[in-house]
Amino acid sequence: MPVVGIDHVQLAYPPGGEDRARQFYGEVMRFSEVAKPAPMAARGGMWFQAGPVGVHLGVEDGMRPSVKMHPAFLVDDLDALVARLVAAGCEWKPSDELPGVQRGHTRDPFGNRIELIQAIAT
Repeated sequence: MPVVGIDHVQLAYPPGGEDRARQFYGEVMRFSEVAKPAPMAARGGMWFQAGPVGVHLGVEDGMRPSVKMHPAFLVDDLDALVARLVAAGCEWKPSDELPGVQRGHTRDPFGNRIELIQAIAT
């Protein structure tokens, strides 16, 4: 059976990071926070959704950020998102390593690497 897509990615955050997660994923990245199903809510963590793309954040004691592994999100207006990231004090490193692809990297408030790629209009 072929893989047809990715439902979500999961990243870790340290205990007490909920407000910073909401600010970054909700306000800057413009994901919507969604309630976790009741059987999973007791474990803590947070879920965010933007269209078909889900980000699940799990609480992890002694959390170490993903500095090389990363999700890569296609975005419809990279320039606008970069402006929001910079205005919020987030790191932004553009990359020109792939000819013809507008992309770069940021980090969430917990140090997890996030790649952003300008979607090509069809």
